[in-house]
Amino acid sequence: MNNTIGMNISNLRKSKGFTQDELAEKLGVSPQAVSKWENDISCPDIMLLPQLAELFDTTTDAILSSKPKAETLYLPEAQRKSLDDMIFKVIVNSVKGDKVRVNLPMPLVKMALELGMQIPQISGNTGINETLKNINIEQVLMMVEKGVIGKLVEVESAEGDIVEVMVE
Repeated sequence: MNNTIGMNISNLRKSKGFTQDELAEKLGVSPQAVSKWENDISCPDIMLLPQLAELFDTTTDAILSSKPKAETLYLPEAQRKSLDDMIFKVIVNSVKGDKVRVNLPMPLVKMALELGMQIPQISGNTGINETLKNINIEQVLMMVEKGVIGKLVEVESAEGDIVEVMVE
């Protein structure tokens, strides 16, 4: 199935944890405009594309592309980046509106595991903490070393909190 511009905007907005209202405010447009884009009733003005790409940390090509992007990839050994050049990302979006973003160089993650460190707890939110406890970072590291990159884990707690682990 081919993606539409509206689907791309919707998926990118959700991956950044923005509501339609928040995105509209950042771009200086109405929430109805964002809704129309996402429902493929209209398209954003061409002058907004660079702003959208910057907000979503992507390219205008990715917004306009009709080809779906794989969330997780297996790379053959010849195409893999060095572990030293990779970033470990944890994204937490709670139903209460808390947003946590962690970006760590993979060598730091590997060193922390070797030292026996655990994932830090987030104060005041036991649902997220329970979800984080269930993610085995050592297994994630092993997958990355074997060539798997992208979104490696996505977990939703019983309360609706979402935790994503990615390596890029």
